[in-house]
Amino acid sequence: MKIIIRLLTVLLLVFILPTLVSAGLWATADRPGRWNEANWGSAGILPRAEDSPPAAIYVFSAMTGGLKGAVASHAWIVTKEKGGAYQRYDKVGWGTPIRRNHRAPDGFWYSNPPRLVVEIKGAEAERLIPQVEAAITAYVHGEPGGYRIYPGPNSNTFVAHVLRSVPDLGAVLPPDAVGRDYLPEGGFYALDDDGRDLHLSLGGLAGMSVGARSGLEVNFLGLVAGLDFNRPALKVPGFGLIGW
Repeated sequence: MKIIIRLLTVLLLVFILPTLVSAGLWATADRPGRWNEANWGSAGILPRAEDSPPAAIYVFSAMTGGLKGAVASHAWIVTKEKGGAYQRYDKVGWGTPIRRNHRAPDGFWYSNPPRLVVEIKGAEAERLIPQVEAAITAYVHGEPGGYRIYPGPNSNTFVAHVLRSVPDLGAVLPPDAVGRDYLPEGGFYALDDDGRDLHLSLGGLAGMSVGARSGLEVNFLGLVAGLDFNRPALKVPGFGLIGW
């Protein structure tokens, strides 16, 4: 009985309480009531493609709309061949499953500014773009109907798959990317292609990740708590990375 009480106390303090605080703070801010009232235009982060000839890869993440925006974000991938145009890839729940260029490459998402998760340019980007495109093509939930907002597979499941498949991108999605821990085909474990990160998951509802990029993470009902060792920080549900 004492073990159960202690476990419930840990879940309350580590996962539930920060989430409730985040939701309370989020609810006090002025935000668009509907999607057609939101800003979806460019945030002005990226230069015009013609002004930046080198190849490039970007991964962005932005908090989503409604109350779920207090704890959940949406991620997407942008590539640009040398001398070419930007190509944006999102996994969404309507229309073509993996959307291409349906928004500005650095666009706001429900009026929320995008955060740059990773940026790679030049020769390294040229080398990795074919791998990124292959991972996008190989995504097993890319067909119509292959989307479920919770616990996945959703937009973050898609981007997390690409990051695991191309470990040289050197990144993981932020802790608020709910759905990133749902593994392909609902599997129970996944090892990144370079063997440096291990992920265990019970259908995206509970699990853990450990490794060079993930640090140490425990996920519960899509909420993530843990430690980032590369850029020392706590991973706090509802608040994301808190560095020191």
